[in-house]
Amino acid sequence: MSTSAREASRRIPLAMVVIRPAKLFDIPEVMRIERESFREAYPRGLFLMFLENNPDTFLVAEYNGKVVGYVMGYLRPDLEGHIMSIAVDKEYRGNGIGSALLTEVIERLIKRGARYIGLEVRVSNENAIRLYERFGFRKVKRIIGYYSDGEDAYYMLLPAEEWRGS
Repeated sequence: MSTSAREASRRIPLAMVVIRPAKLFDIPEVMRIERESFREAYPRGLFLMFLENNPDTFLVAEYNGKVVGYVMGYLRPDLEGHIMSIAVDKEYRGNGIGSALLTEVIERLIKRGARYIGLEVRVSNENAIRLYERFGFRKVKRIIGYYSDGEDAYYMLLPAEEWRGS
């Protein structure tokens, strides 16, 4: 994150942030954060499907009653825990909220039996790549033209036995 972006962030104590399962009434705020964070936003129906099918791994971060971040994960039949999306409200970035969300979803997926955790990330998203690498994720392959605008993605993987915890 650039210095100017950090300065624009609102400084808050991480201890005041509550991470909890998402609820139906959170969807509008989750979608707002999604739209402001990504060039390609997921449709409302996907969030509703996640809410119904993955209630324990679709999490929000809440500060003073406001949703300031979210993460969506799920367990695939091959026991890959997959992180579909994670984002933090731009006003609250730089406070450790993304790390807290990532920690919680990884721990929940491993508890459900995930042998490894996977995700895709834009090759240009250096901040996210650094975060994932700090957590122990490694670039496994480059997926050519993964995104609809033609940008490539890295598929990154974290074996459960290498998870160090928070």
